[in-house]
Amino acid sequence: MKRNEFLRLIKCAVSAEALKKLIFSKPKDTEIAKISGRLVSHRGRRTLALELSLPGNTVSHRNVSENMLSEELLPFFEGYGQVNLITTAGDAEWKSGKKGEVILGGDALMRKLTGASQKFESAIESLDKKKNYVLRGDEEFLKALGISSADGRVHDKKQGKFRQINRFLEHIEDLYPKLPNDEIVIYDLCSGKSYLSFAVYYYLTEIKKRKVYMLAVDLKRDVILWCEELAKGLGYGGMHFKVQDISTLSPDRAPDMVISLHACDVATDIVLEHAAMLGAGVILSTPCCHRYLRDKINSAELGFITDYPHVANKLAEAATDALRILRLRSFGYEVSALELTDPENTPKNTLIKAVKNIKISESAKKSAADEYNATLKFLIGDGAPNYLSEFLK
Repeated sequence: MKRNEFLRLIKCAVSAEALKKLIFSKPKDTEIAKISGRLVSHRGRRTLALELSLPGNTVSHRNVSENMLSEELLPFFEGYGQVNLITTAGDAEWKSGKKGEVILGGDALMRKLTGASQKFESAIESLDKKKNYVLRGDEEFLKALGISSADGRVHDKKQGKFRQINRFLEHIEDLYPKLPNDEIVIYDLCSGKSYLSFAVYYYLTEIKKRKVYMLAVDLKRDVILWCEELAKGLGYGGMHFKVQDISTLSPDRAPDMVISLHACDVATDIVLEHAAMLGAGVILSTPCCHRYLRDKINSAELGFITDYPHVANKLAEAATDALRILRLRSFGYEVSALELTDPENTPKNTLIKAVKNIKISESAKKSAADEYNATLKFLIGDGAPNYLSEFLK
């Protein structure tokens, strides 16, 4: 029963996360010269990562889950004369020879591992990649927006939103060299609760130490008034809010950047159109919903898709965003469509990123406009000239 006792000791070391190294040595009738293991965790699960030393200076790896330790490790005892268990609480050794099986240091180590008052260093190695976010989670605006608790912990149900905001800020960081050296003028169109406005304003003023004029525009008066009071409470004097239809917005100051998070359906088209008309140097928009084009697609060639509502919805989503990219290119923007965050966080996951390039020729703009019109003609037929005409004047 000695090997079973030692196996129980190994399992206790794993359970206590104290196992630093497990070594099977002095092979008997096996080509595996040595087996060594270390304790790791992945997605909250403890695993014993084994490395098997094979002939020809090669190695093989095997991962043993915590609930399979007995089944996987017990057969190894037959092939080796010695097993060493090294932990942060102490060491133990199992030996098998002519006089039978012996365990050295096992009783003392077991008392330490199972003693209620014993404290020792954890030896577990995490295999989960740790993300270095732009925001920590304890920023005051995150607490005020209900993303974090009063003690600075991001609420479980807001983890997706927190990751989304941080990923958006990473894009701002990438585009930072494109922004002016003096005051930065930013518009958040169809701003809603202004999650992005507060995050971008904080990032540029507190982290980058820049002067920012931020204007958030939305039709919902109660939401705008709430955001306005929140900004005052946070001391964000450069944030301004306006209740207005963005299609009628005629600001005195041209924006350096326009941002928009989940403007619904054609509202995204209005945002992009007005951002381009205002001459924004940078446009960052995450679309939401794609109903408008879906109901207008009239193409015999695409019947094999549009005959099936579920896949027709996917076609409408991809085609709508592709049309938006072509439209922005016709205004002289370099445009890309990116995945914003892990799709598990939100299905509304595409980021349209556009950067104004004054070097783009008029012929290139015309080519993009021609491609846009030809694509519309293919998708919706004779109705192409009137696409979005009731929204874009």
